[in-house]
Order: sequence, then C-alpha cells, then structure tokens
Amino acid sequence: MLPSESNEGDLSNDVSINHIAEIHHYAAQLNSSEVDKLYQDDAVWIITSSFIIFTMHSGFGLLESGSVSAKDEVNIMVKNVVDVVFGGLSYWSVGYGLSYGDYEPFRNSFIGFGRFFYDPTRDVTTVNEEGWSYAAFLFQLSLATTASTIVSGAVAERAKLKSYILLGCLVILIQVSPSHYLLTGFGTVHLVGGVIGLIATVYLKPRRNRFNEDSVHQMSSPTNALLGTFLLWWGWFGINAGSVWGITSGRWRLGARAAVATIMSSIGGGATSIVISFAKTKKLQVNFLINGILSSIVSITAMCAVSRPWHALIIGGVSAAFSIAVLPLLERLKVDDPVGIVPIHLTSSIWGMTAVGIFCEKDRHLSGATNGHAGLLYSGDFTLLGVQLLCTLTILVYSATFGLLALVLISKSPLGLRVTDYEEQIGADVIEHGLAGTNVARYVLEKPLSTRTFQTVTKAITKWKMLAKAKSRQKRMEQARQKRLTEDEAFTATTPNINGANGGTSLRWQLILHTAAAISPLPLES
Repeated sequence: MLPSESNEGDLSNDVSINHIAEIHHYAAQLNSSEVDKLYQDDAVWIITSSFIIFTMHSGFGLLESGSVSAKDEVNIMVKNVVDVVFGGLSYWSVGYGLSYGDYEPFRNSFIGFGRFFYDPTRDVTTVNEEGWSYAAFLFQLSLATTASTIVSGAVAERAKLKSYILLGCLVILIQVSPSHYLLTGFGTVHLVGGVIGLIATVYLKPRRNRFNEDSVHQMSSPTNALLGTFLLWWGWFGINAGSVWGITSGRWRLGARAAVATIMSSIGGGATSIVISFAKTKKLQVNFLINGILSSIVSITAMCAVSRPWHALIIGGVSAAFSIAVLPLLERLKVDDPVGIVPIHLTSSIWGMTAVGIFCEKDRHLSGATNGHAGLLYSGDFTLLGVQLLCTLTILVYSATFGLLALVLISKSPLGLRVTDYEEQIGADVIEHGLAGTNVARYVLEKPLSTRTFQTVTKAITKWKMLAKAKSRQKRMEQARQKRLTEDEAFTATTPNINGANGGTSLRWQLILHTAAAISPLPLES
C-alpha cells in the first residue's frame, strides 16, 4: 500500500501507535478488562502471523538450495540461517530504531530515530502497550530478515560467506527508510530485495560456464524447490493476513479478505503459468510453475486487504505472464539469476504497486491509507496511480543506489565479495564448510552437461538401464533352469529301477512316471 501524501503532513505511519490510539478511543466506553481483551486478541493474531512468516525462511532455503548446483546446497541453507541471526541482530540494534524511532529532534518524514537496541519500558501502568510493542517488533523483524534472504538467492554460488553476512546486515539497514514511510512491508521487502538482488547478480557477473554456447542449466533438486514453494505459499498467508494488524474493530474482515485474495491470486498465477508452459514447450516446466505461483502472491500483497477475488485472479495471472516473459530477456542479457529473484520479486512487485492504483476501492477501515482516493478503475482518476508509480520509482532509485554502494564497499574491502574461479569450481560446501560428500559427487555428474555431453549421458543412462534389465532377465532364467535341474536330480534319485536286468534306468520311463505323477491325484506304485 502506498504512503500518505506529503501534503498530509508526516509520511510516517507507525501502525502500532495508530492501533493504540484507536483502542484508547474506545476505552471511554469500555472497562479495563475489555480494553485488555482488545490488546490480547490483536497481539495473539500478530504473534501467530510472525511465527508463520518465520517458516518462510525454510521455504526460501529449500527453493534456493534446489535451484543451485549440488556443490552449493549446504552453503545456501547456511546463508538463510545467518540472515536470521545477523540480520536479526542488526535490526534489533539499529534497524528498528531507524524505522520506527520517535525521537523528535532527529525523526523526520523519511527516517525514524530512537528505540535503538530495542528494550521497551516495563511498567504496571503500561502492560498492554508493552505487550503490543513486543508483538509489533517480532512481526517487523520477521519481515525485515526476509528482504536479506531474497538477496541470498541472487548471489548464490558466487559470494563469500563472510562478505555475505556483512551484505545481509547492510540490506537490513537499507530497507529501514521505506519501512518508515510505507504503510505495509510490501515495498520494503520485495522492491528493496528485488532491486538489490538484480544489482548484486549483475555486479558479481555470471557463474562460470553459465552462458557458454553449449551449456545446459538444470536444478539440482526440483523436489526441494517445489517443497520450498509450498512453504513460501503457506508463509504468505501470515504476511498478508497479519499485515492488517489485528482482528478487533472490524479488521478480522480485512484479514479474511487478504487470505482469500492471496489464494485467488496464486490460483490465477498457477493456472496462467501452466497454460503458458504447455503452449510454449509442450511440457509443464517446473521453473515456470514456481515463478508463476510465487510472483502472483508477491503482486497481490500490496492490496490484498482491499482486493476482490476477481481482482486477485487477474493480478496474479498478469504477474505470472510477466514473470515468465522476463526469463528469455534475462538469458539474452546474460543476467545470471539462479533462483528467479528478478521475475518473482522485482517485476511482480512493480506490477503489484501499479495494480493498487488501478484496482483499489475505498474502504472505511483503510481510507487513511489512500487519503480517500480510489483506483483508476473505480474513480477514473489517475491520482492514486501516479502516487503509486512515484513511490515505486523512489524505492527503485533509492535501493539501487545504496545497494550498489554496499556492494562496491564490500568488494573493495580486504574481505572481498566474489569467490575465486577455483573456489567456485570446487563449491562453497567444501570451501566454506569442509563438506565433501554426496553433493560433490552429484555435481561431478552434472557440471559438464553441455548439449552434446547431455545427449551422450542420456544415451549412456538408457543403455545402462537396458543392460540392467537384460541381466536381470538372464539371472531369473538361470535361476529357473537351476531349479528345474535340482528337481530332476531329486526325482531321479527317488525313482525305482525299471530295467533291473542291467541295473540301468530308462530315461523314457522316468519321463512317463514324472508326467503321470504330475497329473494324477493318486500316488503311483512301481
């Protein structure tokens, strides 16, 4: 959702303070226990949503590890862990204060000041405010660390771990300004993370042999990537429904609306990606499906609380089409985006911000969010659309500038940023973590997959399977033959001597007796 316009005064929209003021407005008609109940209900909603958002880190880890080479799977999972650890430390100490600090001499429309090293006051008279403050901090921290996780996918297989830890902390600090003047965390997470991810992957240059003429890029584990998609899908309900900041005062309706918009948008995006995949390749490509679903959820996040189901369906479908259309463009420009950060987060967030200016309706619970303006479709007025586009452009320029500055500073520092060619070839699992096991062995099979080699390997695998089947069939036939010989020998040993005169046994009589014994229900006597 867009920020308040500048002519309305302060751009800051600290939702937690607004919520407390709203509860105090009702306090004159309610007793203390009823006021406590309002705080408790909303805090439980926010805390539960924060827990759900936290599971998205598992989804990001699985999606990214399944999309990169097998020799870097462990490293990409570790990066998602340090995003929470060091990103959370950065946000607790400085980030939250720069986003929501209220120290007036330094606080302004574009950045906050105060509340550093977050530690709210504990007082018997402010129990409710304290509890709500903790809930709000947890929710915002969960969102903030997600922005740095987006960047980890963009720099996969190329960034040093120590340098990435520093970069992740800087990304947390870069996103504090948009989070100060935006009503929700949509632009803070996806626009900031997507722009810095694009700048980072271009700055680091492609992975070795990525754009060779005969190279073939494949996921190391499509199963993990799809499982990660499901976890992100689940986590997004926590983001969108939790962003209404409670369930009291009619906001439960906004939460329900946000949840329905989320699922409808993903349905539209998933259906569009499947149709495009079959029409374009005659197959259902896994990366098309993942990009379509995730990009559609990103695009609806900005206006999920005011969206109608058919709005969400259209917005998700358009977003999926954009995300798939941008893939060949990235290939042509030789932008190495291993996880699809650009189509999933950047292009979809730009479309999502634009969609607010087109589809947004007036809502009495969110009238202040748009200063009473409706989208182009309902008002015929371009004001809201213009504000959204201006806000988008502002965040793009701001994030690109400070993101590039952070990358240059880290690259020029003694730490360095990009791994060497040798380290990239060996893999971060070995270099950074000392793990040389099945993942490296798997990579030995996948790394030389040029077009010609891929065909050769495919033929070799097919031939190996045919030989394995032939050997298995031959083994079964040999076992059956041995069984028959054993039975014949046992029968010969128990058959009486028919030619007693010369002590021999007629083979003809043996066969006759054997056949008769097989078809007769009565035992034969000699």
